[in-house]
Amino acid sequence: MLFRQFFDAESSTYTYLIASGTGREAIIIDPVKDMVPHYLKAISDLELKLVRAIDTHTHADHVTGLGDLRESTGCSTLMGEFTQAECVSEHVREGDLLDVDGIKLRAVYTPGHTNESFSFVLNPEQPQAVFTGDVLLIRGTGRTDFQAGDAGKSWDSIVDKLFKLPDDTLVYPAHDYKGWTASSIGEEKRHNPRLANTTRAQYIELMNGLVLSNPKLMDIAIPANLACGRLPAGRNKPGLAAV
Repeated sequence: MLFRQFFDAESSTYTYLIASGTGREAIIIDPVKDMVPHYLKAISDLELKLVRAIDTHTHADHVTGLGDLRESTGCSTLMGEFTQAECVSEHVREGDLLDVDGIKLRAVYTPGHTNESFSFVLNPEQPQAVFTGDVLLIRGTGRTDFQAGDAGKSWDSIVDKLFKLPDDTLVYPAHDYKGWTASSIGEEKRHNPRLANTTRAQYIELMNGLVLSNPKLMDIAIPANLACGRLPAGRNKPGLAAV
């Protein structure tokens, strides 16, 4: 399997490019608009054909690369069934299986950070990894205070769904702010300070008590991401086209 992890330093976003090998069809997860030329260079160098670009949820801290990748490669864009982004080509539901040239991803509905967040399990018959978006981070969890987030649903998604995966399943989140690149389900069960030795009620109290500033690009990113990376008319950010 070919696997590449990219990092956008401005938004601390991880993007994942996966294919069964050089010269094969590929999937990309949580691409950042400003990084699209970098992804396209990697895709070209590895002689890949990008066929699906996935967002785990509507991001609030960066503008998605979905639209630009679709325009550049002809790939299909994909999000979960509850997204309000009408621009995407496909929607997945709980349990749907994506198969791209032998790379299999199972869609898992994991609300909490937002009400439309999905995670994706790699090789679901014998799970190798899970791409968790922002619901489960490394030694942390995604905030639950906007975009219809819900601390109780966050707990349920993590504990009742993601933590049911084998302990050696690798965890690849959409963001990291402390220098981690990967974790595992077992590590997060034991060492995640928001989840280990904690009750559901304690977790809800903790998350609801957080006082966090809004992501600096939220007012721009959310409407742009609902349009697959295009800004509504009258909104300006360097490098972004208005529609």
